[in-house]
Amino acid sequence: MRIARLWTCVLGLALLMMLPLAKASDDPIIVGVGSGSELTLARSFDTILVGNPNVVEVQRQNDRTVLLKGLNPGASNIVFLDEQSIAIANIRVIVSDART
Repeated sequence: MRIARLWTCVLGLALLMMLPLAKASDDPIIVGVGSGSELTLARSFDTILVGNPNVVEVQRQNDRTVLLKGLNPGASNIVFLDEQSIAIANIRVIVSDART
């Protein structure tokens, strides 16, 4: 359990450090709880970092496309890294409660 918390802190810190390198897009992607949206990037990516995995699930489809699934209401940034671990995209996802 301690290792999992440490790993979460390390990933969070890494996300914060990358924000200046890859500014979040101005328009967030909005999905409902239980629904999904396909996202295709202009460049291929190697690694996906999800800021809040309790809010959104990211499923890799290929080297440029992912499927975003809303899990719980909230917001999360998703950072995409290339083969050299350079941030190429920072996407803001908002998951809304479809019942309201």
